[in-house]
Amino acid sequence: MEQIQHKHVEVGGLKLHVAETGTGPKAVLFLHGFPEIWYSWRHQMVAAAAAGYRAIAFDFRGYGLSQHPPEPEKASFGDLVVDVIGVMDCLGINKAFLVGKDFGAMPAFHVAVVHPERVSGVITLGIPFSLPGVSAIQMHLLPKGFYVQRWREPGRAEADFGRFDVKTVIRNIYILFCGSELQVASDDQEIMDLVDPSTPLPPWFTEDDLKVYSSLYENSGFRTALQVPYRTLAEDCGITDPKITAPGLLIMGEKDYALKLPGLEGYTRSEKVKEFMPNLEIIFMAEGNHFVQEQLPEQVNQLLITFLNKHST
Repeated sequence: MEQIQHKHVEVGGLKLHVAETGTGPKAVLFLHGFPEIWYSWRHQMVAAAAAGYRAIAFDFRGYGLSQHPPEPEKASFGDLVVDVIGVMDCLGINKAFLVGKDFGAMPAFHVAVVHPERVSGVITLGIPFSLPGVSAIQMHLLPKGFYVQRWREPGRAEADFGRFDVKTVIRNIYILFCGSELQVASDDQEIMDLVDPSTPLPPWFTEDDLKVYSSLYENSGFRTALQVPYRTLAEDCGITDPKITAPGLLIMGEKDYALKLPGLEGYTRSEKVKEFMPNLEIIFMAEGNHFVQEQLPEQVNQLLITFLNKHST
């Protein structure tokens, strides 16, 4: 990890934390989800750099070591598009491969639709093509105790998380989200209550990893993170008839709870998603869970590098 360098760049008046390794004209920009952070791409960054690519991951505004926007409660997915393009501009990158995980897939898709000239290809993990709005997640079909529904309520997650230190919150979410079932609380529970405190961390996620995550979220807190994605998922992004012509790769873990989201598995397995991304390759990983890039890094790295090499010019 020593080869990864860190700095801040200014985008839209905010200082964003950027991690970077590798050199050369071919760039790969990694976009994190929640509760992830730039560090969630550590394995892929090193592998991409070793394969001859310039690998960059950054903390979205309000996450980790990046500054919060002045009014976090007004932040939107559109701001993340500004972050992506702004980071590319600051680093002198005209065109890049975008790699998105979880909600980080959405700005990757958005940028590829509205700025196709800036995108060499789109790789996403766990999320097929989707944009913020009614088509992103069919909210009305989700159980009312599902974590997304709970965390959409202003103040609810804050009160739930506030009962614990940051390290425990991150630990609980990692334990909870690496399962294959939807995380649904009963009326007398909160989401944090779904985790037995004696449950160990998954074997691929060390106490040292937890320490890094915790330190970053202790710095930023969860104020902006709960606004984007959870409280802005239903906001219409204003794009009609979206299509991505750049080459795409979707990596889905067969044991990812996201496959249980209403309509998502059928949308993916029927390849209806290719109506929006005609040049999309879909790969299912039999043992993969929601954190497949950290759980099975060597396998994901191989898929990633193969795709990058195939579509690099």
